Amino acid sequence: MIRDGRQSGHYLSKGWSLVSQPGLRRFVFLPLAINFLCFGLGFWWLFVRFGEFLDWSRDQIPDWAVNLMDALSWLIWPLFVLSVLLLGSYFFGVVANWLAAPFNGLLAEAVEEHLTGQKPPPEFMHRMILRTFGREWLKLKYYLPKAIGMLLLWLMTFYIPLLNLVMPVLWFLFTAWMMGMQYLDYPMDNHQRPFPSMLQALRQKRGMVLSFGSLVALIGMVPLLNIFVMPVAVAGATAMWVEEFK
Repeated sequence: MIRDGRQSGHYLSKGWSLVSQPGLRRFVFLPLAINFLCFGLGFWWLFVRFGEFLDWSRDQIPDWAVNLMDALSWLIWPLFVLSVLLLGSYFFGVVANWLAAPFNGLLAEAVEEHLTGQKPPPEFMHRMILRTFGREWLKLKYYLPKAIGMLLLWLMTFYIPLLNLVMPVLWFLFTAWMMGMQYLDYPMDNHQRPFPSMLQALRQKRGMVLSFGSLVALIGMVPLLNIFVMPVAVAGATAMWVEEFK
């Protein structure tokens, strides 16, 4: 586990170094702009509605539960805010990755060529765009049922002592896995590796994928840093693909 965490930090740091290379900077601008818009507008909307949700939720529960929440507010509310940040950062990240998917694929291709001197198999641009959006749809179908189940479980256990403390941990692990899968899939998809085969490869190195996704998720919750995380994560995941999976 310690080795996986160290390796993941190495690859994320390497991603930052790669996107600052002169030959790769031009592939970073559009993903960066899309990420800026999605995170900026998304978190602005989220925190505007946050207070309204809290007021509504307090009206839906009995007085004893409100009193218990007030007594444990020093513990419950930080965890609640953490859960909202995790949910928001991944949701806005999903939207950004959908919009930026073709550009992230091009960035992963350029990083791989920079590292190895070889490109993935060539294909026409329109086919690459259609394939990339199709792959994002597969990831969304993989993610959505699990996310809805997690969200329902989170809402049902929010006012249950102890259980409401476990949900942020589960949310974080789920988000970390999805983040790791999201970014490692770009170089794998460039080589047209089937989605089930990609999942099987990631499960064989689950600790490394989770630790990489954890770092990306943590950065995604930090204002300003979350704007830059997408291209850095694409580059870092491509370096991991070259050295660990390819």
